[in-house]
Amino acid sequence: MIESILAFLFGLIIGSFLNVCIHRMPRGRSVVRPRSHCVRCRKMIPWYDNIPLFSYLALGGKCRFCSRRISLRYPAVELLTGLLFYFFVRTLGPDLRAVKMCVFSALLVALIFTDLEKRLLPDQLTLGGALIGLGFAVFVPVPDFTAQAILWLFGAEVTGRAKWLAEAAFGALLPAFFLWLGGWLYEKLRHREGLGLGDVKLISMVGAFLGLRNALLALVIGSVTGSLIGYIYIKATGKDASTYPLPFGAFLGAAALAAAIAGERILGWYSGL
Repeated sequence: MIESILAFLFGLIIGSFLNVCIHRMPRGRSVVRPRSHCVRCRKMIPWYDNIPLFSYLALGGKCRFCSRRISLRYPAVELLTGLLFYFFVRTLGPDLRAVKMCVFSALLVALIFTDLEKRLLPDQLTLGGALIGLGFAVFVPVPDFTAQAILWLFGAEVTGRAKWLAEAAFGALLPAFFLWLGGWLYEKLRHREGLGLGDVKLISMVGAFLGLRNALLALVIGSVTGSLIGYIYIKATGKDASTYPLPFGAFLGAAALAAAIAGERILGWYSGL
């Protein structure tokens, strides 16, 4: 239990750093310098006003210097990251598997909010995250067997850590290819871009961490929910469906979190049908 609580507190700190990434990365700014400051009045934030969650509540959600409202995104990202860290350490135990899923969830939280705010999915998080996922696959098993089955059909067999790395590699490449192909066909048929390459890179990262099956599950969940919620929002607000930039990456990221938390149960339920 103590490990889970420590993971929650550490997640709050990581969430605070993710807020910096969410604000600065899409703008091409360093996430290290300058140190945290109010985005409105540019005053440097003292350490006692930069304590995750607590400072936001103590300040009433306003800057100490200019009294302008602080976005609710800041405590939301901190709390969500803390809860995800707590969940994975609580369910997996304080081992390398939990570390892997905490890193994965932190990347997804940053990407979800970056896409919601700026319609951008920074390469540092998507491509960098895919490389991190492949790196973890050398030490942590990837919950899949699809790559082994495909390689077996071609007369090849992998074992041990090579098996885990193969699952991560197949998970990173195949869903990304299918998503890219769908976007390419849409552009050829409709003569306008329907999918950004950031989404392709994002699903590649998801596959590197979760394997092919869960990456495809995330792709299906994200596509269905994104289509339904996007359609309802566009109709309710009267926006033009042909020009409105739907933040598909945010839906895909949320679906990837669902796959990370309950993917095996969802796939087991579907297989039972």
